[in-house]
Amino acid sequence: MVNQNLEVWQRGPVEDVPKLLQPVAHALLQAREELSMLLKDFPDALLWEKPAGIASPGFHLQHLSGVLDRVFTYARAEALTTNQLGQLHAEDISPQADITINNLLNRFNQQVDKAIVQLKNTDEKTLTAFRGVGRKLLPSTVIGLLVHGAEHTMRHVGQLMVTVKILMQQRDERK
Repeated sequence: MVNQNLEVWQRGPVEDVPKLLQPVAHALLQAREELSMLLKDFPDALLWEKPAGIASPGFHLQHLSGVLDRVFTYARAEALTTNQLGQLHAEDISPQADITINNLLNRFNQQVDKAIVQLKNTDEKTLTAFRGVGRKLLPSTVIGLLVHGAEHTMRHVGQLMVTVKILMQQRDERK
């Protein structure tokens, strides 16, 4: 039995994920757990608040899913779809009345699931293969994109943690 009090990386390898990609899987699964705990009681009413002008929780949650989707798409050597480009542009639009914390968490969880499947299906022999990013085909590699997806995710989770704590404290002070 695995001790759920341990961080994901401390629980051992993620089944069927290549050894070199274990840190990517661990980071993404850790992000999912942390977001679930962080936003358990977070009210939808604060989703688009920007304390001190910083990015809103809604932006971070949309961006987390979007970036993960986009960089993993590039890692597969595929171009972004019209839908992905539309989601990219929508990340900066707030408020969006039809979006809730649960919607955004579900979207992120689904994106993590897709990413884990992709990691499991990634041949380690391809990790150093060139991958062009965006219209300019900026140079990267399969492993570079997969690692960037994980580190970018954790960076935004950290920013979101601070934003949520500030908003919850401000809400409690107003009571």
